[in-house]
Amino acid sequence: MSWSFSIGESSISLGALAGALLTLILIWVVALALRRRLNRYAEAREHSRRASLYTVAKLIYYTMIVIAVFAALGVLGIPVSRFAVFAGALGVGLGFGLQAIFNNFVSGLILLFDRSLKVGDFVELESGIHGEVKDINIRATLIRTNDNIDILVPNSEFVSGRVTNWTHNEVSRRIKLPFGVAYGSDKEKVKAAALEAAAAVPYTLTLDGRRAPQVWLNGFGDSSLDFALVVWLNADATRRPSRVRSAYNWALHDALEEHGLEIPFPQRDLRLRSAFGHESDAAIRDLFNEPGAGATSSDRPGQKEHHPASPPPPGNPNEAP
Repeated sequence: MSWSFSIGESSISLGALAGALLTLILIWVVALALRRRLNRYAEAREHSRRASLYTVAKLIYYTMIVIAVFAALGVLGIPVSRFAVFAGALGVGLGFGLQAIFNNFVSGLILLFDRSLKVGDFVELESGIHGEVKDINIRATLIRTNDNIDILVPNSEFVSGRVTNWTHNEVSRRIKLPFGVAYGSDKEKVKAAALEAAAAVPYTLTLDGRRAPQVWLNGFGDSSLDFALVVWLNADATRRPSRVRSAYNWALHDALEEHGLEIPFPQRDLRLRSAFGHESDAAIRDLFNEPGAGATSSDRPGQKEHHPASPPPPGNPNEAP
């Protein structure tokens, strides 16, 4: 007695179902093993070739999964044309509840073919998330931050949003580190101190040529002369933005202290003027009514000079008035 059931006009036996499952599992295992082998092979290659091999491995894996599904349907004896109605229903579903999933799937394929984003790239999103791309999946891309935190970002964010890819073509980048010194400081001494700081940090790309460190005078602040240390960074620094800025700020502070250059506090000039027209020390004495302010009562508006009454002239006390 053979066990079988029907789907529409197709009769499926238990043996056919087992064969279809075996075919599906076998092709899936082969696809998975092939992808892992290609990924291990890619790990030993340079960044550009590693990203290309990763893309090839992903495409082969997805293609073999599709082949596995059609092969399983063939073993079951179900013609693919029977799924035309199902495809129409799926299209309606994509227009409603599955729209976001389908959007991320298509965005993932765009990322794989467009190659604007590759495994190993260091990226920064509009949301402020930055890290290394570790994997590009069907629905989301895995980003690992410098704090070793894995973040899953929907693929559609990379296609529709603004993404900064710090390692897309060239890995060397330039940064500007602002700092201020007190007014009256020797500008040449400031320049020498800043260049010494750049030379002391191992992330500096070169000390000579077109990409050598520079010192710019950016403006005149309320309390300081505003400078900027402009440095080209090597490949190792591109993936460590916070550590790099900390290293240069540390070196700048040490160099400025060694050269006796002051980093000023915010300051304001206060000018006092009293209601009597005096300024500075005289105005302060007026404020506290101290003597020696240089102002007499006749100088003060709204006041008249007061003199004590004169004593009566001498006369006979017994004389009637």
